[in-house]
Amino acid sequence: MARTYDDPCGVARALDLVGDRWALLVVRELLLGPKRFSELRRGLPGAGQSMLTQRLAELERAGVLRRRQLGPPASAQVYELTDRGLGLEPVLLALGRWGSRTPMTSTAALSVDALALAMRTTFDATAAGTLAARCELRLDGDILLAEVGEGRFTLTRGPAQVPDAVIETSATVFRRLIFGGSTLAAAEDAGLVTVRGNREAADRLLTVFPRPRAEAAPAP
Repeated sequence: MARTYDDPCGVARALDLVGDRWALLVVRELLLGPKRFSELRRGLPGAGQSMLTQRLAELERAGVLRRRQLGPPASAQVYELTDRGLGLEPVLLALGRWGSRTPMTSTAALSVDALALAMRTTFDATAAGTLAARCELRLDGDILLAEVGEGRFTLTRGPAQVPDAVIETSATVFRRLIFGGSTLAAAEDAGLVTVRGNREAADRLLTVFPRPRAEAAPAP
């Protein structure tokens, strides 16, 4: 990157690599696995094509991500995080927890991967209790496997072999279900969501992500 803080502090050196606009959001979009350029554009609609291309090139030079060619029949190029890039995962989770307590001003929709990060940062083991469930989430054509068990929550990209329940809807509707107070029954009645399998597991899953309480900035 052309700009640098010229500061020996480790934080400054990290920001030299990932501190530019969109850089960490690119990492966010790749935490659950590789993506094509078009998929990254869809997850980051506010980033122009040239800006995104520049950031990808910079992150590749920094060793944060790499390009890989998929074999046939796909024969497509994808971007994926390196081990160094995956090392940013706890940083993004911490930032997500910290930022979620800032009053929200944006009305933009969350991408599927941004919603996945929000779920990971708000999971409440106490609320989950003894819940043990494997739910396949089909959101805007993307498929995620959400697993809760022994007070832990994991989220991976890809279908489940034997899920307890399958929930199919949009990321926007699912966001309202877990953070906005909407109920699964009302969303079903409105034709906004389809649930198959163990209904109780699906209902319980939606209750383990309490919305963070916003903290106002202290008065000067």
